[in-house]
Amino acid sequence: MDLFKQLRRGNPGDAIFKGLAVLFGLSLLFISGLVVFELWYQSSLSRGEFGWSVLWSTEWDPPGERFGALQFIYGTLVTALGALLLAGPIGIGIAAFLVEIAPRRVDRVVGIVVETLAAVPSVVYGLWGIFVLGPFLCSYVAPPLQAVLGWLPLFSGPCRSYSVFTATFILAIMILPTVAAISRDVIRAVPDAQREAMLALGATRWEMFSRAVLPYAKSGIVGAFALALGRAAGETMALAIIIGNAPRIFTSLFDQGATMASIIAANFANAGSAMFVSFLIELGLILFAITLIINVSARLLVWTVASGPSGGIRA
Repeated sequence: MDLFKQLRRGNPGDAIFKGLAVLFGLSLLFISGLVVFELWYQSSLSRGEFGWSVLWSTEWDPPGERFGALQFIYGTLVTALGALLLAGPIGIGIAAFLVEIAPRRVDRVVGIVVETLAAVPSVVYGLWGIFVLGPFLCSYVAPPLQAVLGWLPLFSGPCRSYSVFTATFILAIMILPTVAAISRDVIRAVPDAQREAMLALGATRWEMFSRAVLPYAKSGIVGAFALALGRAAGETMALAIIIGNAPRIFTSLFDQGATMASIIAANFANAGSAMFVSFLIELGLILFAITLIINVSARLLVWTVASGPSGGIRA
């Protein structure tokens, strides 16, 4: 109705702009709906056969057409959360250095380098992980970890280049630009008055950053973590190359495992039956649901954080 009113009032430019904006906005919902519908429809054979039990079943018998998704959900969550634990603090540290410490020229150069990492194809990361990172981790990182924490099942067993351990580090490197770039922009947007007031009261640079800058920027940093976690959960080619694609629930990070995205990439082209194809598509549907839950949860968390104190000086 507003569109026709604007046309009658002689504002065709505003009417066209509004119409196009509404069309583009609705197109996103339409495309998302088509994706969900297609995944739901194409996975009907698997859903009808296994029902909800596929979510907690660990069966993997392609010749017998018996499948379960729990081991792949488990692998996806472990690698994504592990990568976020590694990349999160490092990304915030890079952002803090670029904004609070580095000269403007260094900020530009390092910022470009960090953002360039996001443009590297994932298959390159996978190959680099096989030939460089995996052997390095097994030679120099895994032994000290096992010497200190080897009594834990998480760090038991021999280290392999093709393992969950290497895949987690690869994912951390891949999501690091997301965390660092968004955190840098959010921290840079904090008003200088926040910093100047804290420094004027005699605070150190660390006290200024931790008590005035971080509380003000926390909602944006939470959003950066959510975007990084969503990318880590959906990463495909690098993990398909490096994680080993072993369909099992692993107890050690040095074992091989699989994620939903990696097992789809490794098996879809060679799936020998309609049931197998349907199950792989259902895995895609489950992955879509998980990423949607991550994004919605992150949005709710951002709203919760943003509704609290926004930082500044406290008496």
